[in-house]
Amino acid sequence: MMKILVFGALSTASLYFAQSYPASAIPENLKKNADVVIRKDFTTVQIHKIDEIKYQKNKVTTVLNKDGDSEAVAYISYDKSKSISNIKVTIYDEAGKKIKSISKSDFKDVANNPQGVFYSDNRILVYSYTPVQYPYTVDFSYEAEDEDTVFIPDFVPFTSTKISLEEAQFKIINTSGIELRSKIYPSKYNYASVTESGSANDKTYSYKNVPAIDDAFMIPQPVKILPAVNFALAKFSLAGKQGTLNNWTDFGTWIYNDLLVPVSASTPAIKAEVASLQLQGSVEDKVKKIYQYMQNKTRYIAVSLGIGGWQPMLPDEVQKKGYGDCKGLTNYMKILLNEAGIPSHYCIINSGRSQVSFDPEFPSMGGNHIILMVPTEKGNIWLENTSQQIAFNHLSYSTTDRNVLAVTPKGIELINTPVYKAEQNKEKQILRVNLNEDNSIIGTGNFSYTGNQYDYNLRFVNLSPKEKNDALKGVFNVLNFEKVEMKNFNNDRDNAVITYDIDFKTNNFSKKAGNSLLFRSVPIFTDAVFKTDESRELPFEVGMSYEDEYEIAFVLPLGYKVDETPDNSTITSEFGSYKLSFATNEGQVKVTRKMQINKGLYPKEKYNDYISFRKKILNMDNSKILITKI
Repeated sequence: MMKILVFGALSTASLYFAQSYPASAIPENLKKNADVVIRKDFTTVQIHKIDEIKYQKNKVTTVLNKDGDSEAVAYISYDKSKSISNIKVTIYDEAGKKIKSISKSDFKDVANNPQGVFYSDNRILVYSYTPVQYPYTVDFSYEAEDEDTVFIPDFVPFTSTKISLEEAQFKIINTSGIELRSKIYPSKYNYASVTESGSANDKTYSYKNVPAIDDAFMIPQPVKILPAVNFALAKFSLAGKQGTLNNWTDFGTWIYNDLLVPVSASTPAIKAEVASLQLQGSVEDKVKKIYQYMQNKTRYIAVSLGIGGWQPMLPDEVQKKGYGDCKGLTNYMKILLNEAGIPSHYCIINSGRSQVSFDPEFPSMGGNHIILMVPTEKGNIWLENTSQQIAFNHLSYSTTDRNVLAVTPKGIELINTPVYKAEQNKEKQILRVNLNEDNSIIGTGNFSYTGNQYDYNLRFVNLSPKEKNDALKGVFNVLNFEKVEMKNFNNDRDNAVITYDIDFKTNNFSKKAGNSLLFRSVPIFTDAVFKTDESRELPFEVGMSYEDEYEIAFVLPLGYKVDETPDNSTITSEFGSYKLSFATNEGQVKVTRKMQINKGLYPKEKYNDYISFRKKILNMDNSKILITKI
């Protein structure tokens, strides 16, 4: 992963050291849905020249309960380009009485190792207070001077649910003579607003009294709800290398020439690798063979070394060692393709559950992941190079439906990644269920998954047979398996399809009613709890479109006949559709179920309509079939 500087606390504001911040002074509306209340979050940024920027930071955090402890950890990430000074931490109790003071000597200085970074130039100063009672308050301040001026942080109220904010300020003073661009992104839901004041080279941005976002069902991530202010210098420095950021073309040219060209040299060993593959067929055939070769010989290890953690490892190192991070593995794959005469584009992307795209009108440093795109006459081929299991030309839910910065010799081109339709994100379930007079069932099933549903089932790939069976019990817990065995698991990396079979037994599936047995129409379905909310305050999000198609054959016990089935039913809505139908044959009941859910960010006023739609589906899944002894 590329380095993203995280600034855990903001601005100097030494005047505030005299304050004690009693918890009783927190407004009631900021306590609602909150584990943490940010009392003050102040930053002063002074830009002196292209390679000199100073941050003065002060953050005061009141933790209301143990779930908020992690938000009060005092930490500062740094590297050799950054110097830290004037570190102060003061801890207060509920009444605002000082408990203790902390200095730099009390901090631990450790390798900054987010998400398993194996090699890193980054370090972190960290102090974690162990509370004896709640609430408590942490007042944390420090100053930092940095030679890197490309990472001016965004100004947002907070980044997680369950956090509220009393007051935040971001003051930016630019005496460098370099143009500083800024852009305000208002909240689409008027959840909070930012105030701007001052002149072009001395501006202050402020937030006040921003309530916590409750971690409610289907809530969008805060980035989609809150306002933000972004900043970018027209000229910048990164690890001693200077560049311009007037537009995406300038920035892309800098990335290509300063970051990629120096690590783009092939070697005789790499040439020999490609030659040994004896590539034939179409461009797609060749790319697939190289890609799967690369997957089979490499593994992902996060690395944050060199030029601010943004420059890839040399392809020669990846070739020899067999590992790399997203930058190194993507660059290695790119060089392999170069040797085959196939051009490709190194692509910077915002990977994550929320679809976050780059602003075409506001170029700035960003992104947290690298993938590769290969343009062909038949369309773009997208390659995720950090996974040994993922299929060829398949992007997961964390990288679809957003744009990338495709780096070319002529600059950056913003290109959209694929958007999967509902029928592409598909689960196909075929069950044959033998009903027994003792209320148990014995059955077999065949399952297949494509699109984003393929992604969710990659979890099974590296599990042992026992672990697969245990995981199935958790995934399909609505059936309450007595025993289950997964068989014939196959990850088709050519076509992005996962398939497997199961054998299973479940007791107490049906209920006796005299000489009859009563059982639900759909044995395996998602039994999420859907509750209405009359006081819903924010929109809700369906993260992806998907389709489930089930074919279920119930085999009746000998001497039984079908007495009653539910009526065939169809439900249609702006949120999707559902169809359940029944057919009886000699000794069998066949049930066909098809459900389609539409992706979307829906207004709060439609939340209960969505809940009603999903409850109707659940009721139909639980509708009963009656069979009677002849």
